[in-house]
Amino acid sequence: MTCSIPAVSNGAPLLDVHDLRVDFVNGRHSTPAVRGVSFQLGREKLAIVGESGSGKSTVGRALLQLHPAKARVEAARMQFGDLDLLRASPAQMRAVRGRRISMIMQDPKYSLNPVLPVGEQIAEAWRSHHRGEKAAAKRRALEMLEVVRIREPERVYRLYPHEISGGQGQRVMIAMMLITEPELVIADEPTSALDVSVRLQILALLDELVRARGLGLIFISHDISLVRSFCDRVLVMYAGRVVESLPAADLDRAQHPYTQGLLAALPDIDRRRSRLPVLQRQASWLYE
Repeated sequence: MTCSIPAVSNGAPLLDVHDLRVDFVNGRHSTPAVRGVSFQLGREKLAIVGESGSGKSTVGRALLQLHPAKARVEAARMQFGDLDLLRASPAQMRAVRGRRISMIMQDPKYSLNPVLPVGEQIAEAWRSHHRGEKAAAKRRALEMLEVVRIREPERVYRLYPHEISGGQGQRVMIAMMLITEPELVIADEPTSALDVSVRLQILALLDELVRARGLGLIFISHDISLVRSFCDRVLVMYAGRVVESLPAADLDRAQHPYTQGLLAALPDIDRRRSRLPVLQRQASWLYE
């Protein structure tokens, strides 16, 4: 059984996924990681939430064919605009990755090349999909550093990843992913390594860019409280399945006991409890 909710935008969806399944194969043994996930995405902010290991990032990587050869990816439909992502050739996917679909990785310290200045890495992302001289690429990179509110972009352009802060690193990653003007951005835990004040700045920046550019955003997170105030819709994943899908504003009226358990385990400054409840999982959630 699959669980899906249509996109809130009018017209044809930007992304249409139906019955997505991902298995990791080791010899004769197969481990299911994503089991029958279906959803549509318009030009909106869609959150995918759940505990570690629930399959959130696996879904995002499957859309871009980023899984290793041992992964078996199947779907009834995985359509992005005019392109069938499941059957796209390697050449077609190279044209899509970064150009039409960008993915912001979880920790910029591990995603950026440590031996290249960050500005050159942003410029390289632009040159990989556009014809132009190095001077034009540098000019576009500096413009993007200003867009993501980096102070002294000329100076930061020349810095190496170890010379910038976590907040600057995440802004650099956002600049790199948006410089190609993609239609869809997949943000995989983009604020998990940041402190609270920087996290709010990054979320405000993403929100502004999504609204200004009319992007579709898939926001992967384990923080159900954060996405409640940031996203338009939420898919709740458990053990590779979507167990509930609902508008973010309606999370407090969630019906599935797993979603209710996640919400109940959140600390509340207005309601003090001596001990937070422990989520009690049920075997039936795997097969409902």
